[in-house]
Amino acid sequence: MSRPSPLAPSLTLATAQERPVGAPRRASTGQILRAAEREFGRDGYKGASMAGIAAAAGLPKANIHYYFGTKEDLYRAVLENILDNWLGDATVWIHADATPRAALEGYIRSKIAFSRDRPDASRIFAHEVLQGAPNIQNYFNTSLRDYAQTLEDVFSIWQRTGQMRPINGAHFLFCIWAMTQTYADMSAQVCTVLRKPALAEQDYNDAANTIITLILNGIEMT
Repeated sequence: MSRPSPLAPSLTLATAQERPVGAPRRASTGQILRAAEREFGRDGYKGASMAGIAAAAGLPKANIHYYFGTKEDLYRAVLENILDNWLGDATVWIHADATPRAALEGYIRSKIAFSRDRPDASRIFAHEVLQGAPNIQNYFNTSLRDYAQTLEDVFSIWQRTGQMRPINGAHFLFCIWAMTQTYADMSAQVCTVLRKPALAEQDYNDAANTIITLILNGIEMT
């Protein structure tokens, strides 16, 4: 089985990237997306404003509208960018040429790093899903479903070759996603239980090591 190709840019992101050059102060779509991620993560969709996002990005508000159109378009682009990153990490690590141990350890550590470095992104995504995913349902029905199937196919290969216990691939993914994303989505709860105001690097290392141990002990053949 060949490794899957990288995700194609979403329609929203592709449209932004194809805008012509020439404005006195050229907008950077990556800069805008990072600022929007912080603002949506802090204030939610309703609380965030295009003016606030522009200020956070250090760009004129007109540039934000020029590259992304409406606030709804920008919010959808942020969500799709989050998923592109998550699925891209999965593609890098989980493929049939890798061993389950190396693939799953690498993927879990990358997911924990994402929760550590971009907690706003994880919270935005969690909130969107809790609302029924109205802004990215089409993405769910296409890119997410296709890539989840690609990962399940890899799990099936590992099972057929005796490298992995028989297990439901989709539910296996749900477990990994839930365990890693909780360190962003539920960080207040985690900090309370650990009796500290914020998670330290060692906490994220301990989390990754614990999850890896549980996952590998659950799937490796004896």
